[in-house]
Amino acid sequence: MPAVLGAAWALLAAAFLLLLLLHRAQARRPGGGTDVASAFFQDLIRYGKTKRGGQQAAWLHRLQVPKRWFTHFYVVSILWNGFLLIRLFQAQFLGASLPPWIQIFHSAFGRDLQDQNTADSESFSALLVLLLLWLHSFQRLAECLYTSVFSNGVIHIVQYCFGLGYYVAVGSTVLCQVPTNVRNGKGLSVHIFWYHIIGVAMYFWASLHQHRCLVILANLRKSKSGEVLSLHYSIPFGDWFERVSCPHYFAELLIYISMAITFGFHNVTWWFVVLYVFFNQTLAAVLCHEFYQEKFTSYPKHRKAFIPFIL
Repeated sequence: MPAVLGAAWALLAAAFLLLLLLHRAQARRPGGGTDVASAFFQDLIRYGKTKRGGQQAAWLHRLQVPKRWFTHFYVVSILWNGFLLIRLFQAQFLGASLPPWIQIFHSAFGRDLQDQNTADSESFSALLVLLLLWLHSFQRLAECLYTSVFSNGVIHIVQYCFGLGYYVAVGSTVLCQVPTNVRNGKGLSVHIFWYHIIGVAMYFWASLHQHRCLVILANLRKSKSGEVLSLHYSIPFGDWFERVSCPHYFAELLIYISMAITFGFHNVTWWFVVLYVFFNQTLAAVLCHEFYQEKFTSYPKHRKAFIPFIL
């Protein structure tokens, strides 16, 4: 059954690749596609500053919610993944039982490993990744509340609902990487391997740079005392902004790669999650990069959209 989860994430990754290719194809058409279907498609994939508000039909405005509702994603993630983290910790170290409905889900989609040493390692890796995912959501919520300066930007209601479901799905995917024969604290021994150390170190390195880049973006709208002066957009400079337009998206990808490393490199299901994050963030970065290029004639030409020197 783990193959079902991997296939689901691969399908989601393919869907975002298709969205990216459709956007590229539409951008090459004369006029960029001005029919109703094209307008709806562009409205569906864009959010925040990349929304073309002045070009939207009136009916499209009814399908928008404030971009600052991004905070809801991280509240959901903290609550759901925090709940899973606590219950999994109790089951693996304190001898408690997982709730019956989680056991049913876990039995259906969890991994079946017979070797006890391998099972213990996989179980600890999953617990560690779930902790990193929870910490990441906590950091992003704190940044939304205390660092970022949101404009009056909006997101599509479909994007909003998708975002709420995403963090439930990604945490549940981590839970299903716990071997099904490791339950209720029986026979679990903790072994810290080199890939745990590298993965955690990479996670904190990428998280630090993501925070720095978000601070740079926020400071474009603040005075030195922290007072918000303007909601206008400016060209960001510093840290990874010197190489790419969206270094915070690049850092997001690195964070998920760090979790794949923490799993020991060989967890195929999680690499499909990474693939999804790659195409999802690529689409967002390309739209953002195009916005900067259209808005600022002096925008640095050497900058890539997403990955330094490559994309």
